[in-house]
Amino acid sequence: MHQYQTVDSDQTVYRDGTIKLHGPEGFEGMRKAGRLAAEILDEVANLVQPGVTTGQIDDLVRQMTLDGGAVPATLGYRGYAHSCCTSINHVICHGIPGDKLLKEGDIVNVDVTPLLDGWHGDSSRMYFAGEPPLKAARLVEVTYECLMLGIEAASKPGARLGDIGAAIEEHARQHRYGVVREFCGHGLGRLFHDAPEVVHAAKAGTGPELKPGMFFTIEPMINLGKPWAKILGDGWTAVTRDKSLSAQFEHSLGITEDGIEIFTKSPKGLDKPPY
Repeated sequence: MHQYQTVDSDQTVYRDGTIKLHGPEGFEGMRKAGRLAAEILDEVANLVQPGVTTGQIDDLVRQMTLDGGAVPATLGYRGYAHSCCTSINHVICHGIPGDKLLKEGDIVNVDVTPLLDGWHGDSSRMYFAGEPPLKAARLVEVTYECLMLGIEAASKPGARLGDIGAAIEEHARQHRYGVVREFCGHGLGRLFHDAPEVVHAAKAGTGPELKPGMFFTIEPMINLGKPWAKILGDGWTAVTRDKSLSAQFEHSLGITEDGIEIFTKSPKGLDKPPY
């Protein structure tokens, strides 16, 4: 049995395995944090181009987060020293910003989590540096479709957590892409990572029921080749084992009485490239 816990917005919460159910104040807090995350990613679209370093992207994310009255949740998280993750080409997730220059045709995921007034707005998008190869652009397009199909599955009455992964996996398999299993979406709110885990390859009709007040991310990582991942020696960077390209999109969401609310939708409509 999965345990649910109704929480007040000023109640101290812990990662104790319970699935938190939030009220109106929680939704308002997540709307503000999610909108800031989306505004930051909108601005990243103006920066990404060949010759820009991932460190410059990190600088922009940090400054916009602070200017928005928030702090980057990743800064200092388990020793991580940056304000976002920048994952290029065959990097699946958790790529570390630095001096690396983006090259013509690169695809890059930028993952941000501003912590605003105690609430986490977690989101990521793909970007093109110049003109990507057709197979890369198609992978990115299908990965976005996977995200939106997962959200659609979660919005249906009586939906269960497994419905999300089932919808994502089915669409990815139609294109012969691999769905990464080593990483998943997660509950969030006043905690960065909380229950439940949102796996992106699952069986429909399984897992906990999605109830109003649940907050979580859906963030499918889709590989052009096999689904397998490995972690590099830095302890963070996850790459495809077969060096195939990988793409990811992420939204933070809340289950409502009549469906789902996307907290991190782009105010400018820049939810997927080309921008």
